[in-house]
Amino acid sequence: MSSGISRADVEHLAGLARIELSAAELDRLAADLPAILEHVAVVQEAADDDVPAMSHPLPVENVFRPDEERPSLTPDEALSGAPESDQQRFLVPKILGED
Repeated sequence: MSSGISRADVEHLAGLARIELSAAELDRLAADLPAILEHVAVVQEAADDDVPAMSHPLPVENVFRPDEERPSLTPDEALSGAPESDQQRFLVPKILGED
């Protein structure tokens, strides 16, 4: 399968995706993309109308616990170990010099 992907095509696609590529990367991808597209075409041929789309090859079950309300820390308890707090919030030092 000759895809006719040129270095200019790769450069254009990289620009659309806002990806900076070096000259060597552009050359390598121009050579590699036809093979990648051939593999994608093979996978597309394997998928048929009777094959359901899936995001994972194995069944995945939700492992989260039920979202149930339960007692938790009070604001004072949560802030009891904080070096500094103000109005029920943690105070942290400024690191960027911004207000």
